[in-house]
Amino acid sequence: MPELPEVETMRRGILGIRGGTVSDIRRLACPRKPIRLTPRIDAFRQRALGQRVENVDRIGKRVVVRLASGDAIVFEPRMTGLVLVADPPSREHLRVQLSLRGCPVSDVWYWDRRGLGSVRLATAAELESELGPARLGPDALSATPELLAARLGRTKRAVKVALLDQRALAGIGNLYAAEILHVAGVHPESPCTRLTARHWSKLAEATRCVLQDAILHEGSTLSDGTYRNALNGAGGYQNKHRVYDKAGLRCESCGRGRIRRIVQAQRATFFCPCCQRVARASLRIE
Repeated sequence: MPELPEVETMRRGILGIRGGTVSDIRRLACPRKPIRLTPRIDAFRQRALGQRVENVDRIGKRVVVRLASGDAIVFEPRMTGLVLVADPPSREHLRVQLSLRGCPVSDVWYWDRRGLGSVRLATAAELESELGPARLGPDALSATPELLAARLGRTKRAVKVALLDQRALAGIGNLYAAEILHVAGVHPESPCTRLTARHWSKLAEATRCVLQDAILHEGSTLSDGTYRNALNGAGGYQNKHRVYDKAGLRCESCGRGRIRRIVQAQRATFFCPCCQRVARASLRIE
């Protein structure tokens, strides 16, 4: 589930490792499905030990720990992964322990219930090849009307489906796409080619506002309780959801419609039929 706000919260939660030195990295025994760890732990340790942490970045839905050597440790949480500096939700799902010295944080833990995520050590060239502009779109926090129209405006796909395309725009997933579209007043089934400049302007503003507000509240912890911040605390943005997972409830924005649930690209979509109308105008891209 972790999307841009949750991963950004994880990144901020481990900023204390900046300036520290990697003293150890271990693959922990886990009875569950193994995560992807590359290269093999012996090679990983050989390259990472003794390296100073220069910075902690985020690329899309990944936390990137940049080392002085030019290598980067990439945590990709995918569905149920967490990057922690405190006791984990359970010991049995711990996967990797990164130990440091010379900084306030002694250990970073990677925890993953379903084992769908990964931890890898990438060279600068590998990072550019796999997560650079040729493979990943601009970060969603940088959204402007012009950027959205350029990246999405020429596709006939439904706008909700297009927002999930990480090659077009990085960081938005199913939950926040639904919330963004509701705030913008755009129906999720609207074809991108029918959106006007006014639509793109509303979408850009909604994207920034929703994501920034969700980061402020440290992401969304849903009913399964899986997502936790770096200190193993719950997020708070789930209390501000307008439509996500609220099918059948009255819309709090307009007070007239009831939230509907449909399926798009095998993902559940939630929207208010009163607040969000299907766009019918044609878009002329200058």
